[in-house]
Amino acid sequence: MKVIDINNPSGEKVSEKIEKSEEKVKRSLAKTISWRIIGTLDTLVLSWLITGEATMAVTIASVEFASKMVLYFFHERAWNNIKWGK
Repeated sequence: MKVIDINNPSGEKVSEKIEKSEEKVKRSLAKTISWRIIGTLDTLVLSWLITGEATMAVTIASVEFASKMVLYFFHERAWNNIKWGK
């Protein structure tokens, strides 16, 4: 029994296009910001619950927001260059 590919009914050899599963910098940046907002809200609530001081919680969350956003962005870009699991 012959199987015919409906996308290539003539059976001609078609060059295969290799897809890159590489993310664009804009996508990594959008993911970085959205995740950081979620993480910072978590840190803000936990800091407030632990310290009991809103001012201290906001200070901790602000510093955490900036530092972890930078770390996550570079972490995401580094993983984009790793072929494992793609």
